[in-house]
Amino acid sequence: MSTNILRTADGWWAVRDTRAVRIDTKAVTTAELLADRAAVREAATSGEAGTPVADLVALSPVTTPCRVVAQMVNYRSHARDSGFTGDVPPAFFRKASGSVSGPDQAIVRPSHVRFLDYEVELGLVMGAPVPVGTVVEERDLPSYVAGLVITNDVSARDVQLTKTQFYESKSYPTFTPTGPYLALLEPEDFARLLDLRLQLSVNGELRQDRTLADMIVNPARALTLLARFQTLDPGDLLLTGTPGGTALKAPPKPVEKIGALLPPVVKWKAFFKSQAKNPNYLHAGDLVTATIATPDGRIDLGEQRNPVTSAD
Repeated sequence: MSTNILRTADGWWAVRDTRAVRIDTKAVTTAELLADRAAVREAATSGEAGTPVADLVALSPVTTPCRVVAQMVNYRSHARDSGFTGDVPPAFFRKASGSVSGPDQAIVRPSHVRFLDYEVELGLVMGAPVPVGTVVEERDLPSYVAGLVITNDVSARDVQLTKTQFYESKSYPTFTPTGPYLALLEPEDFARLLDLRLQLSVNGELRQDRTLADMIVNPARALTLLARFQTLDPGDLLLTGTPGGTALKAPPKPVEKIGALLPPVVKWKAFFKSQAKNPNYLHAGDLVTATIATPDGRIDLGEQRNPVTSAD
């Protein structure tokens, strides 16, 4: 059964139900903790009463700097929302690790961003090196992936679309809330991945709700494709795509065809004028909550609760 790990300012904790036991480790980084699994097991099986989880202030269990890589349009429902009608080619982009933030930390909207969007995603945390040229089969996943985290690929859509710039639009500070738990998996847990349900709500309204069965490229295939050109190391983070239900959706096909005939400045002005009427973008005062778990709770990554604030 998976073991949930929590990180605070003064150390690492093994979580058991509503209580946590401090892990006796000198590890500072996620990679160092993953190399000290004996200490993790000792805390997880300890008879200590521990500390109430509610009394701990969780930080991201993925420490930085690290590589943060993300898959683009990797759920069928998101592909439909994005206007794709045929096969979606696998694609990746990088996020700055400075965007990684805590599971309860505020998401800060930069003053120049008008259209702030959310994307709940399952994060894979590497437990072993994945050198360029590696081929990962399903049976190999436990050899490379140590655990799972909730992530939110927060996106500045007006930057992303007008500049076709994923790196900037998704890399501002606080744009990758991560945690609260790093769920360290046992080999048998990997058979349950397709049962994981991703859910995201804004102010209590459910916006995204899908299982990994909606995924286009599964984790083993994604790691193989990524390893054609990118090395990964222990502690690195791969975001595996988001389901449908984001605020941004492709315009109807007739509108899209008309827009393609317009000069770029005119096209984007018209598009964002229509988006200004969309109430689903994030605003200061909103609360974004996200969970990922199997129905039976065997794998449960906890809950993110991120308020939204404005830089100005």
